[in-house]
This record gives sequence, C-alpha cells and structure tokens, in this order.
Amino acid sequence: MALISAIICTHNRDNYLGAAIDSLLMQDFPGSFEVVVVDNDSKDHTREVVEARLGDPKLKYIYEPVTGLSVARNTGAKTAHGEVLAYLDDDAVASKQWLRVLHEAYKSNNKLAIAGGKVSLIWPEEIDPPKWLSVELSGNLGHYNLGDSVVYIDQPGLTPRGLNYSIRRTFLEQIGGFDTNLGRVGKKLLSNEELHITELAIKRGWQVAYLPEALVAHNVAPERLRPSWFIERGWWQGISECYREQLSGQAGLGQLSRGGERMIRGMYKSLKNITDQAKCFDNFVYAYGQIGYLGAAIQGMISKSISPRH
Repeated sequence: MALISAIICTHNRDNYLGAAIDSLLMQDFPGSFEVVVVDNDSKDHTREVVEARLGDPKLKYIYEPVTGLSVARNTGAKTAHGEVLAYLDDDAVASKQWLRVLHEAYKSNNKLAIAGGKVSLIWPEEIDPPKWLSVELSGNLGHYNLGDSVVYIDQPGLTPRGLNYSIRRTFLEQIGGFDTNLGRVGKKLLSNEELHITELAIKRGWQVAYLPEALVAHNVAPERLRPSWFIERGWWQGISECYREQLSGQAGLGQLSRGGERMIRGMYKSLKNITDQAKCFDNFVYAYGQIGYLGAAIQGMISKSISPRH
C-alpha cells in the first residue's frame, strides 16, 4: 500500500498538466507513493498528456465523466491506495520535498486530519501584477502564506488552499468524502469545500496544519488578470459561503441581515479608499460577492417554503 497518494483532478488544462504531473513523478520521497490523475470530462488533449507519461509505474489515469471538482476528488480518493491523500491542482507545480514534508507531518501526529503549505504565484511572461490587485485579493489566484513556521489552524478561514491540500484518508471517510454541493463545477466558480471540511475537523477534535516547507507554485492564467474575473469570482464566493452556512445549519433570515450588513460595509470601504486602487477594488469585489450571497440565501428560503412538508 502506498504511504501517500498524490492526486491531480483535471478539467481542460492540457497546457499546464504535464508540468504538474512531472513535478510529482520527480518527488524526493523515500517511501512508496503513487500519482493518480483524474480526468474530469476533459475535451482537450488531457488523455494524451497523461498517456505520454504512463511508462512510469507510479502513474495512474482514470476518467470521471461527471463534472465537478468535489466529484473528481472523491473519485481520486476511491482509486488511490495511500493512507494520506495529497491533492495538487492541474496548473500547479510541487516542490521536490512536497510529499515528504506532508507525509512526515502525518506520521508524527496521529491527530492531524488536514495539512497544506505555502503557495507562491507564477506570473505569465511579460505580465506584472496589476496595481489594482491587493495582497488579500491575490488569494483568489491561490496565493497563501502564513509565514515560515508551522501553524495549527483554529479559524476555518485560514484553511490551506485546495491547490496544495492533503487529508488523512480515515478522516475523509469519516465525513463521507468531499461535499459535492461545494467546489468548482465547470465554469461555476463555487468554492469553500476546504473551509467546510476544516470546520468539521475542528469540531471533531482533529487538527489542521499549515506547513511552510510543503511549497507549491501556482500558474496565474492570463485570463484571470482582468477585473471582470475577480468580480465573477467574488459573486461565486458569496454563493459558496451561503451554501456552506446552509450545510452548517445557519440558513434563514439571519443570512439576509448578515449579507446586507457586509454589502454596505464593503461599499463604504470601497468608497473610502477611492484613491487606493487595490483597497478600493478589493472592497468592491467583497461587496459584490454579498449580492451573490443574498441571492442564494433568498433562493434557499423560497425553495424551503415551497418544498412538501411531511
């Protein structure tokens, strides 16, 4: 049985996928490990990219026809044999020590359920970070840095990024896998699945860790460097937060007051910082996301009111 399984869930990213796979096959890991690529209904050359590397016995390919990141992650978990499941995004590159650092953390702490590491960004050639992009908003591109020391996380909002994310198999089975109501589905930028799982881990007495040496670099796609992408991402973030609250039993009228208050606060801060491009845009995206949150909350209440009562 593999000590650790590295899993890449991919959907139409053949231009980045090869580098992601290669970074895993070249890991500096002393024990047994495998690399599982879950092709989530890709229509490009994903299969050919993987097949060109299937000469390495550590690599496995599986096709998952149902679109959705959480679906693909669950399929990867069922296919893999590792005690620890390490998820790398298809547009990311893992450092050589990535699997070793993750595995050592789990081996030395039997209460550790989730761990992830620092994420740096790889900018497209000849493109500099835009002036309107704040450090906080760069988190939407995957940036994640809690410093150079190990941090045990007690606030779900600080949970490791999904692109550099590992989970103990026994814990994942305990909670029934990744919730398929959360997580990206095609062009729908749903998220918060990791945050939701961290909440469950903390409530059940498990630990969640940030490991700075488990470093991953994430490619920034050029099409994401437009204000419109961040505005759409903010909208879906609001919807995701609403869904997460519903799963946690926090649905209801309280969502309307929370969302409304956050929207007003975001707009006020955006106007207050009108001379600072980054702060102004950051707060505008936050406020806009609350519209998505409120819309999902209202839709949830309507659906509940018209659903048949038994």
